Amino acid sequence: MLHKYLKLICLLAAICVLCIISQNSTKIWGALKLPISHYYSNTSMISSIPTMPVSPVKSLTETELRVKEILERLDRLIPPRPFTHVNTTTSATHSTATILNPQDKYCMGDQLDVLLEVRDYMGHRKEYGGDFLRARMFSPDLKAGASGKVTDFNNGTYLVSFTLFWEGQVSLSVLLIHPSEGASALWRARNQGYDRIIFKGQFVNGTSHVFTECSLTLNSNTKGCKYLNGRDQDVFYCMKPQHMPCEALTHVTSRNRDISYLTSKEKNLFHRSKVGVEIMKNQHIDVSQCNKSKEVKEKCQIGMKIPVPGGYILQGRWLTTFCNQIQLDTAKISGCLKGKLIYLMGDSTLRQWIYYLPKVMKTLKFFDLHETGNFKKHLLLDAEKHTQIQWKKHSHPFVTYQLFSVIDHGYIPQEIDRLIGDKDTVIVITFGQHFRPFPIDIFIRRAISVRQAIERLFLRSPATKVIVKTENIREMHIEAERFGDFHGYIQYLTLKDIFKDLNVGVVDAWDMTIAYGTNNVHPPDQVIGNQINMFLNYIC
Repeated sequence: MLHKYLKLICLLAAICVLCIISQNSTKIWGALKLPISHYYSNTSMISSIPTMPVSPVKSLTETELRVKEILERLDRLIPPRPFTHVNTTTSATHSTATILNPQDKYCMGDQLDVLLEVRDYMGHRKEYGGDFLRARMFSPDLKAGASGKVTDFNNGTYLVSFTLFWEGQVSLSVLLIHPSEGASALWRARNQGYDRIIFKGQFVNGTSHVFTECSLTLNSNTKGCKYLNGRDQDVFYCMKPQHMPCEALTHVTSRNRDISYLTSKEKNLFHRSKVGVEIMKNQHIDVSQCNKSKEVKEKCQIGMKIPVPGGYILQGRWLTTFCNQIQLDTAKISGCLKGKLIYLMGDSTLRQWIYYLPKVMKTLKFFDLHETGNFKKHLLLDAEKHTQIQWKKHSHPFVTYQLFSVIDHGYIPQEIDRLIGDKDTVIVITFGQHFRPFPIDIFIRRAISVRQAIERLFLRSPATKVIVKTENIREMHIEAERFGDFHGYIQYLTLKDIFKDLNVGVVDAWDMTIAYGTNNVHPPDQVIGNQINMFLNYIC
């Protein structure tokens, strides 16, 4: 009996101790300096689970230094160019193009150089560079084209170099897309604000739907929801709706806001008549084969350095200049893709790939994931060959009038971190078009984060193949301040710089779409097929 009473007393004492601990738990944990997990009603945290231990403070500092370095370099590349009147800006009509060392006979493989001297509308020679030019050679009858290389001497003169890749009559073109004053204005305007695009978030609670304003930056003192990717500090904000939690956000859409950081004088530089004006009018040459021996090139491989230009179009087909490209038939493609897991991460220009592939490989079939909308995740399967190809949009910023789901979305670095990787895993990445309306630092940070995620992937799986597709050029007369190719070109240079010593393959869509002369953010199937063929040459 005494033994039972002792047990009962011990039990009561234990209960008392637990009650005391429960009442003072916060004080105890605080005294021990252990973290307390709180949920704030106006904040929702979304973060990826790190696959490797990192030092956030050190990584953030290194990233900030890298961002600062790139921004300073770009500021030097695009200095301010104030002007008093449009007549003092670069005029394509008054500028001159002179072929250096003209020949009676040009041979395939020769380099043809053109000296540009740019002048203003009053005929005065410009004393500085910075004009946004696009050089291209083409032969319509041969369905041939290639980009030219432009060297800016920063004194009003430029050297445009063309490599003569094919025989026949070749037309030469140098377009003045924007004068240096316009490029400078676009650069300043781009980095002044985030509000050219307005995002709207849809919150759902049962049958109730509420839209609130969202942004990449916190721009209000009212209660808001913060969606944070902890590792890379990517963040998206939404105004918090009444009577709904932050977790109720399901979809996002966007609209263009009627706002501009260009002055009325600067806007005159982007009138349709002043964008993409030809400097080299009616210039063409005849090229002969001359029986020159062809250089033997090694097979296309990931990690190869790509020259400018990296290839050319002939009879509608893209031919590389730096490696031996194989034209793959259906049987070879089928064998190459057997057992492959291919992840396409990016925007709708990469979604075009997953729409095109079933046209080549009839055994690839779309699998219904029960999602809706154009920006849903797409999945192609060939069960017999164990092939899986997936397209998934990148996360914020994603600019579209259509509602897109944010339930299963992820930033590209997050998506890479979730993959184990192996010799049969292939990742293709593209981003840029949706970043153009925002200050460049967002793009720089994302590019650095993607690179770091690829480096982590290579540590755990060096055999995984990674391909980077650069941006396509797009419509010539689209709104320059928000979506113009000048922004894309700066991002193209930045991406190449950040990824320059990384062991990845590059599908240089910028170079390819200039060669094709498409001027369309979504180029036709012929271009997509050649982009995919370049991709397959890297992995097959």
